[in-house]
Amino acid sequence: MTIAFGAHSRAVLASLGTLALALAAASPASAAGGTPTTPTQLFNGYRHCSTDADRPTFLWGRQGLVAEGIPGTTDASDTTPLTARFQLWPVTDPTQITTVTRERAVPGFEATVNLPAEALTDGQTYAWRAQTVAGSAASDWSAPCYVTVDDSGPAHAPTVSSPNYPPDVWNQGGAPVRFTLDAGGADDVTGYEFTWHRDLPVIGTNIGDHGVPQPVDPYDDARYFVRADRLGGPATLDLLPPSGAGPMTLTVRSLDRAYNGSPSTDYTFRVSSTAPTVTPAVPSPEFGRPTGFTLRPDPALQSVSPVVAYSVQTVGGQDDRTVDVTAAADGTAKVRLALDGTYGESLRVTSRSADGWVSDAASWSIGYDTTPTVTSDVYPENGSGGGTGVPGTFTFAPKVKGVASYTYSFDGDPEVTVPAGAHHRARVSWTPSADGFSYLTVRATTRSGAELASYDYYFTVN
Repeated sequence: MTIAFGAHSRAVLASLGTLALALAAASPASAAGGTPTTPTQLFNGYRHCSTDADRPTFLWGRQGLVAEGIPGTTDASDTTPLTARFQLWPVTDPTQITTVTRERAVPGFEATVNLPAEALTDGQTYAWRAQTVAGSAASDWSAPCYVTVDDSGPAHAPTVSSPNYPPDVWNQGGAPVRFTLDAGGADDVTGYEFTWHRDLPVIGTNIGDHGVPQPVDPYDDARYFVRADRLGGPATLDLLPPSGAGPMTLTVRSLDRAYNGSPSTDYTFRVSSTAPTVTPAVPSPEFGRPTGFTLRPDPALQSVSPVVAYSVQTVGGQDDRTVDVTAAADGTAKVRLALDGTYGESLRVTSRSADGWVSDAASWSIGYDTTPTVTSDVYPENGSGGGTGVPGTFTFAPKVKGVASYTYSFDGDPEVTVPAGAHHRARVSWTPSADGFSYLTVRATTRSGAELASYDYYFTVN
């Protein structure tokens, strides 16, 4: 069988801009300036070519098998398009050859073809090779690459167990969770893929310069993969769960030699709270005034794995931030904070133990009334007084310290800002031009520039 192949059959993580420019710059009518050379950088399924017949690469082949290599000539400066020719045959019958060509291949760049699915049988081992053709000249063939087609994932979902975090009780947190993963009877499992986030990661291959794949061994990424101790064998994991308390679920599937995945298994267990305690130096810290807080570890957590640090996050302040605090030998720590939330502020505190365990968060909060106090000698709040053309004085006083000015508006008119005077107060005079319902809106601003909560003052002009 002979097939001419002109396009990629699968989308890969690559930028082919350089390749397109090189192809456009090449002159189809010109003749190659050198002798064709055997293709290099051979890959199949975006994985390394195996030239060992006893150790073939296992690949999925239901949509064909991507094969590629870099064609060239002895004239490295020549960009004349070449033809890359590929041959595939089952190792049990070398006479059954399928030939696929890639026309107009760019010298120095990967030439990719799809060895057709109809030439492949699940479970069969194949050899393929490549050569460069320029006009009537052809290079030597490359050494064969060996591939076994594996279109079926492991039939059985893995089994998952934990000796120190059983599923039916509340478990004390602090120590890593020991998991044992078993292939569940599937004999071609090479390892396991796992996640705390339900969606298992996709195994992919980046594409480098000149279209060269950059395959990696997924089992090198210990965040999501673990290798079985033998083909079809189990694996042991020690994992720290995400911070928090309550139900935790680890999702696991097994992988065969072609990285086909099995059905997944969920292992759910429960973790008791390990949150620290947060105690202010005074019961109700003043707005904007630095106050000390003492952080204490959960006693049970401290006994399992001593707390070495805390993360303190402020929420609702003028400038929310996260502060890292080192713990003393007994797991306690102190932090000094100035709380300045317009309506109040909260702290969210987690502890981190020596083994990396992050606790669920402890919360502490306080509410503040930062609206100014408003009084009037002529126009009482929620009452009536004065009259059209009768001036009235309005006094603004702070409920918190550090007020530098007040911004006010009567009946939606343009805002006016006045500085605070003695005792951080201000007085303004206003004369109504009509009788009836009126209102005043006023807010304070601190010396640091923080705008505080607005207050609406309602009254009636006689």
